[in-house]
Amino acid sequence: MIELHAYNTPNGRKVSVVLEEMGLPYSVHVVDITKDQQFKPKFLAISPNNRIPAIIDPEGPGGAPLSVFESGAILLYLAEKTGQFMPTNLRERVPVLEWLMWQMGGFGPMLGQVHHFLTVNGEDQRYGLARYSKEAIRLYGVLDRRLAKAEYVAGALSIADFAILSWAWRHERHRVNLDEFPNAKRWYEALMARPAVQRGFSVALS
Repeated sequence: MIELHAYNTPNGRKVSVVLEEMGLPYSVHVVDITKDQQFKPKFLAISPNNRIPAIIDPEGPGGAPLSVFESGAILLYLAEKTGQFMPTNLRERVPVLEWLMWQMGGFGPMLGQVHHFLTVNGEDQRYGLARYSKEAIRLYGVLDRRLAKAEYVAGALSIADFAILSWAWRHERHRVNLDEFPNAKRWYEALMARPAVQRGFSVALS
């Protein structure tokens, strides 16, 4: 049984959703980042960057235990382990990698900045919120244009969709109206209707 060390954040949900979609048995180990539990030596041993999520697979390659940190790396590992949601053909794999990296590098960090500046007051909030809200809208536009051409971001349903979904799940928090992005809204609603996705979002992570 895979150990999921996480908290109720988009990156934590990213992994719980994929574990459910892949039908992998797992146990949840809540790392309460509001109490600085991510800095405890036991967690740092599997996640040296003191960020959630991380996993421990007791049956890793060769049958030996393996820990993996960074949500994107976890999704790639699980896809390779199970052969699910990642094509074997290189030409088909490239779009999955592109959109996964797009999420990791932009559609996540930039939206996280919106979340941060919503908690700040004064001139710092006005500048930061304007800057990152503009970038959030741009990124949703990129996603919407892509989904005007394809049912899923990389063609077939993949780990890239689940990675992006975990942040789109917070669209209300970062003040984005999905009605303004009809293709992204269609994609979002279709994914959120999947039973495994619903289980992944409902499992207790806090």
